[in-house]
Amino acid sequence: MDRLPKIGIPVVIGIIILIIIIARSSVTIDSGQAGVLYRTFGNGVVTDEPPLGEGFHIVAPWNKVYKYEVRRQEVFEKMKVLSSNGLDIQLDASTWYKPEYQNLGKLHQEIGENYLNRIILPTIRSAARSVVGRYTPEQLYSSKRDAIQREIYEETKKIVENNYINIDEILVRDVTLPPTIKQAIERKLKQEQESLEYEFRLEKAEKEAEKQRIEAQGKADANRILSASLTDKILQEKGIQATTKLSESPNAKVIVIGSGDSGLPIILGNQ
Repeated sequence: MDRLPKIGIPVVIGIIILIIIIARSSVTIDSGQAGVLYRTFGNGVVTDEPPLGEGFHIVAPWNKVYKYEVRRQEVFEKMKVLSSNGLDIQLDASTWYKPEYQNLGKLHQEIGENYLNRIILPTIRSAARSVVGRYTPEQLYSSKRDAIQREIYEETKKIVENNYINIDEILVRDVTLPPTIKQAIERKLKQEQESLEYEFRLEKAEKEAEKQRIEAQGKADANRILSASLTDKILQEKGIQATTKLSESPNAKVIVIGSGDSGLPIILGNQ
């Protein structure tokens, strides 16, 4: 009975030490994360093996694990840039990005955990200044926003993809011009719209007038052709046909044959 406590104490101490070692040697990678292993007595950052995936991992207590978010992330950025004529423009943009999973070790070794501020944001700012500097305020305000967005994305991706980072998309949320410039552009656009509307009405009126001229010309040509075809003999024949039909009518009347112009009948007393 006296020996049991003496045996139990070392066992308890051993269990406690084991728990401490396991606790110091275990790493849990959360969902959407990956781990970069650093071997203290090896070659440092492990770059020739895949990163540690989600779940529980046992590593030597003298090694370290650096956790990275590998899901797509978004960063908002407000930038002051200059247009082609030197005016201050505020550009609001958001960027979707994530690190290259297989190259996470190289990213950690060459750039580090703060790659957002070291690589992504400076590159976006530089690309935005370069792209916006090619356009006038009028183009930025109206028709060129999609082109600007695409060009900023392409220039940013070209630089960032060589640094083990993926840029999925860059979205230009807003372009803010100086108030006086914005008002001047709006007045100009309104005048252009009114001018286009006036030209449309004028063109419509000209087409309607042309239509009426064509219809009038057609009627005149038809009347001329009809007049040319109505000879005296045709008129006499038509008169005879009309007289015949009238004579068959039950209404009382007096018909004087050959008393009208060109020998046509005169109808009297039509009741």
